[in-house]
Amino acid sequence: MQGPGFAARPSPKRVHPPFVVVDKHMRPFDLLRRHFLNHFLKADRRVGVAANGAERVPHVGSHKIRRGHAQTQFIIPANARLSPRMPLHRGAQIPFKGPFVILLDPETQPVHHANQLLGLGVARASGWKKFLARGFKLTGFHHIACLLQFSQSRRRKYAKGENKLAHGIVALLWVGAAAAQDLPRPLTNDDFVPFDMEQAAVGHQLFYDPILSGNRNITCAHCHHPDFGTSDGLSLGIGEGGQGLGPDRTPGTGADRIRKRIPRNSPGLWNLGAKEIHTVFHDGRLSISNVYGNAFNSPAQEWLPEGLNSLLAAQALFPLTSQFEMAGNVAENEVTGAVHDRIDKGWPILAKRVRTDPRYGPAIVAAFDEVETTEDITITQVANALAAFMAIEWRSTDSQFDHYLAGDANALSPAQLDGMKLFYGKARCSTCHTGPLMSDQKFHALGLPPFGPGRTRQWDPVVRDVGRMGESNRLEDAYRFRTPMLRNVALTAPYGHNGAFPDLESVIRHHLNPQASLDNWSPEMAALPEVPWLQKTDFLVWEDDYEMERQRKKNDIVPVQLTELEIQNLIAFLHSLKGISVGSLKFGVPKGFIP
Repeated sequence: MQGPGFAARPSPKRVHPPFVVVDKHMRPFDLLRRHFLNHFLKADRRVGVAANGAERVPHVGSHKIRRGHAQTQFIIPANARLSPRMPLHRGAQIPFKGPFVILLDPETQPVHHANQLLGLGVARASGWKKFLARGFKLTGFHHIACLLQFSQSRRRKYAKGENKLAHGIVALLWVGAAAAQDLPRPLTNDDFVPFDMEQAAVGHQLFYDPILSGNRNITCAHCHHPDFGTSDGLSLGIGEGGQGLGPDRTPGTGADRIRKRIPRNSPGLWNLGAKEIHTVFHDGRLSISNVYGNAFNSPAQEWLPEGLNSLLAAQALFPLTSQFEMAGNVAENEVTGAVHDRIDKGWPILAKRVRTDPRYGPAIVAAFDEVETTEDITITQVANALAAFMAIEWRSTDSQFDHYLAGDANALSPAQLDGMKLFYGKARCSTCHTGPLMSDQKFHALGLPPFGPGRTRQWDPVVRDVGRMGESNRLEDAYRFRTPMLRNVALTAPYGHNGAFPDLESVIRHHLNPQASLDNWSPEMAALPEVPWLQKTDFLVWEDDYEMERQRKKNDIVPVQLTELEIQNLIAFLHSLKGISVGSLKFGVPKGFIP
């Protein structure tokens, strides 16, 4: 189904399981309580599907529908002459939130409002019926019309296991106020940049090889390992100089020990090969743009290598030049010394390492058409190979939610369905986590508890993380961070740009009330391996009252109240975003990989 402009397109080939029970045998008291009062108080969310931009198709409201396998809010007669792309019509005073499941059923009796009383029944009313219906609406008589329908005492029952909706068509319609979000369409192969498997095979080996680090002591996989959801399980990572893997990683010893924690949480790598992605990193410092004439706006500016085939290939270059991630400290090796001179000076050194290695030189020549000899290999082929591997290895489009989007009505449990409705409705998650990738790729201030070294503007002496402002240098961007994508989010704890929250429940509660969460947060919630020589600076920002006040005041989230059950159902929905095949990777961890 498409968005609010799509009414219902019959699909007789698909047979849906029972969703609802329509009860037409209601006692007068129930009718008065659940119908008249709901309408009088505007509590019943009503919707019509316009036939020509002016008329409404009448409907049966949510109070007439019982909960079955999934929630259905409205029933419309199948003879209502609906057609594709029929515009929705709604009362502007009612804050709609989806999803709304519309059931087209040929057995539906004359329906809601004055039409139900008089049996007018369908859209495109004309003549006296049209004016009579409008008259009833103006007088308010349509509010009590249903009270006179006591003679309709027939109740349709659906026995367990029977499918009596074979005569009907179920369609998902998402309606709402201007800011409401649609249920995303399913991701398909067309949504992803095509990459070469032979190049990906080279990238696979490079990803797990310390050859790309200045001191040859760390790999890409140390911060992005599949055992930790393509992250590292830490709030702030331990980069070059550390030892071990994941939460067990230690900061090293002696002269080789780390000198600084990685300022931000290591993000997951799921679906980074999607064409729709135009901005990456927590602060968005790399994006698609021709500002420097090379297709990217990046820290390398005009010195970015030519020939990069994707945003993901460009992204792969920057951890290699980061002092505390992979390059190493100044004077420790030739790579970091060159980068200290200018960011692009270290890449040719790494490219020479790769092309002179007997494992990689011939393999790259075979995989890349533009390379005739090993002497032709540059950092561009290295980056493109890494991008091909990451894009192919960690594409995830087969979660329960993805199956639901593709039409499998049984893919989600009742709790997950409730969570989905909350996500795209009351909880307002889809305000930012929107579209097929579940991210608006914009920047928002969440009021997360600050700690660690952070990232500031170039000459900023304050220990803090200014977020997007560090890239844009605009005050309005202070403390704003990019909205993450959510596929496999249950695998990538801890959460937040600095990993402040250890689990989904705590980060959800923070989104519901950032101020209360910030007040109740404690340093013990952060997953920070002990580093005695950095301990005094880990939470130094909390001693700066002025900075803490600035951060508390910058918050883009509107508080939302959810019940405990609703929070648990929202968590259940987020678990439905886990890919079914995440444990069956195309390449996997090489046997020779040593953490």
